[in-house]
Amino acid sequence: MSVGLGGSLGGFRPYPNDNAWNLDVSSVAVDSNSATIINNFVGSSAGLHADFGSGQYQGSNIGIPYTVVDGNQALADINFTAYGDESDPGPMPVPPNAAIEGDPNPGSGDRHVLVLDKDNCFLYELYSSYPGSNGTWNAASAAVWDLLATEQRPWGWTSADAAGLPIFPGLARYDEVAAGEIQHALRFTLPRTSASIVPPATHFAGSTNGAPPMGMRLRLKSSFDISSYPVSVKVILTAMKKYGLILADNGSSLYISGAPDSRWSNDDLHTLSQVTGSDFEVLQLGTVYTQGSIPTGAAPAITSFTQTPSSGGNVTLSWTATNASYFVVSPGVGAIRGNSAAVPAAHGITYTLYATNAYGRDTATVTVP
Repeated sequence: MSVGLGGSLGGFRPYPNDNAWNLDVSSVAVDSNSATIINNFVGSSAGLHADFGSGQYQGSNIGIPYTVVDGNQALADINFTAYGDESDPGPMPVPPNAAIEGDPNPGSGDRHVLVLDKDNCFLYELYSSYPGSNGTWNAASAAVWDLLATEQRPWGWTSADAAGLPIFPGLARYDEVAAGEIQHALRFTLPRTSASIVPPATHFAGSTNGAPPMGMRLRLKSSFDISSYPVSVKVILTAMKKYGLILADNGSSLYISGAPDSRWSNDDLHTLSQVTGSDFEVLQLGTVYTQGSIPTGAAPAITSFTQTPSSGGNVTLSWTATNASYFVVSPGVGAIRGNSAAVPAAHGITYTLYATNAYGRDTATVTVP
């Protein structure tokens, strides 16, 4: 990946091939209620809208930006203002000047901050993000994602997105379009959703009876003729036929997400409005989960968390755990793979280990004497 605002991923596709964002769904069966959902909640005449582009709209850049950093980026503490109990703790390598959704005038909107650590292959996403003092950040919620593995938030937990999903892998990016192919599903919104979810979503944020669940996937009909569209738009529409759209948030109907880039042609993107809800089909939903039927299973269990002196004036933190999908150590370490970390031998510092999987989280502490 290329370091910087909107850095190219150089052909790297986040997550394994069998991850939900990367699945080829061109042959998946259509849901029996597809027509009803399209007519009642998507809108058969609603046009697609690219919620991204070049330039600004009402003083804000158009789209959800992302920043790529390297492994030397200083770690920032995250202070939570709303959903800390469903968030991954800091520290996170979020620069003090990381791009905020809506820059240069983000106002009081979603204010998403997305940061990719190219050397360690972790993705960090913050919602309602405000720079704090001394390099810290204040955020309503935050989540860390291992870009080399398939993981999910604990069932019922939010992320930086309403559906409990990562945002970045669902963005249309100019570097992909310029390379001629988008190899993943796209994130989209609808105005009404129900209090239910289907995988890969883990969290709902709606209350309309009968409305679609978060995580629902649409697919552009294979018969839809894309031959007359601009080249860049053909790439986007082709991805919609192969990978589809995943419902990730409440918002305007059929708004699809992407990263801002000065190289987008807004005129070309505007032609997407000619594609309407009737040109899509709802893929088979499978099991729909509500608050009362969320899957249950074995949560992580930390069986040991110790510290031992090591060379160079450091201390080695070591741990064992069962059923954990990923680990975070706070302060000073952050997201980490494996079962150990070297930290400075600072007297009296207490470290907390967080072990998380789809069914919950366990914590343990150890203090450096």
